[in-house]
Amino acid sequence: MRTLKRNWPFHVMLLPAIIFLIIFSYVPMGGIIMAFQNYKPWLGISGSEWVGLDNFRYLFEREDSLQVIWNTLIIAVLKLIFNLFVPFVFAILLNEVRKMAIQRTIQTLVYLPHFLSWVILGGILIDLLSTGGLVNRVLGSLGLGPYFFLGDNSWFRSTVILTDVWKEFGYNMIVFLAALAGINPALYEAAEIDGAGRWKQTLHITIPSLVPMLMVVGTLALGNVLNAGFDQIFNLYNPLVYQTGDIIDTFVYRSAMQNGEMGFATAIGLFKSVISMILILVSYSLAKKYAGYRIF
Repeated sequence: MRTLKRNWPFHVMLLPAIIFLIIFSYVPMGGIIMAFQNYKPWLGISGSEWVGLDNFRYLFEREDSLQVIWNTLIIAVLKLIFNLFVPFVFAILLNEVRKMAIQRTIQTLVYLPHFLSWVILGGILIDLLSTGGLVNRVLGSLGLGPYFFLGDNSWFRSTVILTDVWKEFGYNMIVFLAALAGINPALYEAAEIDGAGRWKQTLHITIPSLVPMLMVVGTLALGNVLNAGFDQIFNLYNPLVYQTGDIIDTFVYRSAMQNGEMGFATAIGLFKSVISMILILVSYSLAKKYAGYRIF
C-alpha cells in the first residue's frame, strides 16, 4: 500500500492507455465466437448458426488458403532476414564514416522513407515500376525489359521484399547504431596499438559486439513472422499476382469485406493470432536463453 500511495500518479498516467487497450483490444475479442459460426450480419452473433470447427476445416481444405499461408511465410521470412542483414551491414559501414556532417546527412536520408505511409509510397511505386515508368525507361535504355514488376508473379515477391527493405532499413539501423555507440573505445585503441587495421578492428571488435543485439532483434522478430505487411501488399497487389502475393491479412480482408464470409475470415484471423502468440513466447524464450534479454 505504501508503494501504491507513493506511485499513484504513475498509475493515473497509465490509466488512459489501459482503458484504450481494454476498449479496442480486449472487448472486441468477444467477436472470436464468429470463427465457430456461419455468421450472418442480419442475424447477429446470437442468431447465427453454430458450425463448430467447420470454418477451420474449410481453411485447410481450400487450395487458395494453403497458397496464402505459404505466400505469407515466404514473404515474411525473407523480409525478416533482409531487414536484419541490411541494417546490420549498413550500420557498420556508416560507423566508418568519420565526418559527422556526412554521417548525419546519410542517416537522415535513409530514415525518411520509414515516415511515409504505404498509401503514398504505393502510388509512387506504381508509377515508377509500371511498364512505362521511370525504372523501365532506364532499363530500356540499357536494352533490358520492360518488366511488369507489380503484375507478374515472377517479379512481385522480389519487388515487395526489396521495397520494404528500402523503406525500413534506415529505421531498423537505429538499434545497431546505439549498440555501436556503447562499444568501449579502449578496445579499438588497444587493437590499433597491436597493429590491427580498420578491417581487423571491424572483424574482431565491431561485429562480435553487435552479434548479441542482432540475436535479440532476430528472435523478437520471430513473433511477427506471419505479419507479411498488409499495408504494403494491399496498396501494391492486384488480381494478377494473387498466386504469389496474396497473404493472410489481405485474404481475410477479401473474405470478409468482398465475399461476406465473416465466420471464415474470423477463423483465419484466430488461426494467425494463435500461431503468432506461440511464436512470440518461443522468441522471448530464445532471447532470454541466448542473448540474456528479459522483459520481466
